[in-house]
Amino acid sequence: MEADQQALLHTAATRLKQAVPLMLKHRIPTTPTNYALWYTYVGEQQPALNAAMDKVLAEHRTCPPSNSELLYREHLGDSMAVDLCAMRRNLDAMVTELSQSLKDTHTDANQFQSRIDSNFSKLEQLEREEFTLDKMLELVRSMAKESDAIRTSTSYFTRQLNKAQQEIEALKVRLAASEKDILFDALTGCLNRRAFDADLRATLEQAPEGTCLVLCDIDHFKIFNDTYGHQLGDQVLKAVAKRLMEGCRDGAKVYRCGGEEFAILIPARDQAIARQLAEVLRRGLEKLSLKDRKSGNTINNVTASFGVSSWREGMSLMELIDAADIQLYDAKRLGRNRVMPMAG
Repeated sequence: MEADQQALLHTAATRLKQAVPLMLKHRIPTTPTNYALWYTYVGEQQPALNAAMDKVLAEHRTCPPSNSELLYREHLGDSMAVDLCAMRRNLDAMVTELSQSLKDTHTDANQFQSRIDSNFSKLEQLEREEFTLDKMLELVRSMAKESDAIRTSTSYFTRQLNKAQQEIEALKVRLAASEKDILFDALTGCLNRRAFDADLRATLEQAPEGTCLVLCDIDHFKIFNDTYGHQLGDQVLKAVAKRLMEGCRDGAKVYRCGGEEFAILIPARDQAIARQLAEVLRRGLEKLSLKDRKSGNTINNVTASFGVSSWREGMSLMELIDAADIQLYDAKRLGRNRVMPMAG
């Protein structure tokens, strides 16, 4: 047994000596998730994990936070950690069900208290009637006392139910706020703004050379909502997101940054290649065709404008975003449905 323990300790020490330099080389933050991921990677016990990690490293020259989280969930996390979204949905459903049960119980308790109050009044009336039997009066008084005690107990129980109901409502608010921690946008399935901020920051800190950013904004999106309603607006957002994700390759990732705006982070490419990708995506969106479920009309005029920027030595995160945003503004100003800067 002692020999086995020494062997395990030796293996652990060896793997850590391999993992830590690799993490330093790729500038990976020393979080528990990353330690577990790289410890397993150097152990070469999960070929699927190693193949996926090698692909990420080849594309990004590092492992961005969203990739690390997804790799951990897929290859190391347990069933609850793998599907965090489902876990939160189930927990929310459980809270909703418990909340409804408490409401039902609360209603029953109020009805029970009303009946007790009614019986208590009848007993008091009975007591005032001309009954001369001492035992009957004694019994009535006893029942009245018991009824009063039950009423007091029920009032306390009702107050406790009210308190529990308030606590559950507060828990539901906290659960809704915790959804912000999920990597993905619930409507479109894209990575969300939180993931974008973390990935862009990590990329510029760890492997900034060749990083390109594309900002994409759906043209005249407000018209879709005002003319056809928010339901069709949501259809447009989902269709655009799907087309963007289908068109991205070689490590390029799509994020929904808010409203009708998307961002595409492209690692280790020059601006000409990033602009070419944006042009391919723009043409792909032009071919979208959606059917309005209410009117039956076909919508085939979905377009988007794109702004492209590339990292330069000394450029900050906000400067990279601002540079892409300026190009996006120019694309809108010049008539929309175009990519800026124009090809040189």
